[in-house]
Amino acid sequence: MHTLYIANKNYSSWSLRAWGLMRELGLPFTERLMPFGAASSWQGYDKISSSGKVPCLVDGECAVWDSLAIAEYLAERHETVWPADSLARAWARSATAEMHSGFDALRSCCSMSCGVRVRLNTIAAALARDLQRIGTLWSEGLRRFGGPFLAGKDYTAVDAFFAPVAFRIQTYGLELDAVSKLYATRLLNLASMREWYASALSEKWRDAPHDADVARAGTILEDLREK
Repeated sequence: MHTLYIANKNYSSWSLRAWGLMRELGLPFTERLMPFGAASSWQGYDKISSSGKVPCLVDGECAVWDSLAIAEYLAERHETVWPADSLARAWARSATAEMHSGFDALRSCCSMSCGVRVRLNTIAAALARDLQRIGTLWSEGLRRFGGPFLAGKDYTAVDAFFAPVAFRIQTYGLELDAVSKLYATRLLNLASMREWYASALSEKWRDAPHDADVARAGTILEDLREK
């Protein structure tokens, strides 16, 4: 059985990609949660993941770190990770790589925190461009491949990689076009996403740097996390 190392579900967008992909596709794994700020949880982790970061998938003697590498490792063993159609698969891989390496303004302005609701101080030009690009990309995939997921009728890795964006849309009230908003809602309603969200709300750990990033971004309207 695979072991997947992740961090707090409230904050860790990178962990969500690998966790959500495996959970939604029904790939069995054991979850190892290591909260940010809990130093004891991370002791010796660099011997598991050479990067010292999450997520990391351990399969026997093999450790695969980085969410994109994990997706490709799983794809070598499970044909459902990417679309079967070659055109859809090429598009999905391109969109996934763009998400993996881009959208810096969205990451910096809208740090993931599933359990709060925030009114942003401002929508900077760079953030507006990122949101416009996301809307364009999502609409293109849904139109070209017929939905309800980005590369066709089935959930694949490209949907997993954009799942954290759906939480950011919910947290910060980000505006997208109608088609993209419906897709974001579709992601939030997935069983895997509902499970992740419920766990995020129940976590008692708090990470001060993450919470400070959120507070700087705007006014916190509501904190739904358990106290």
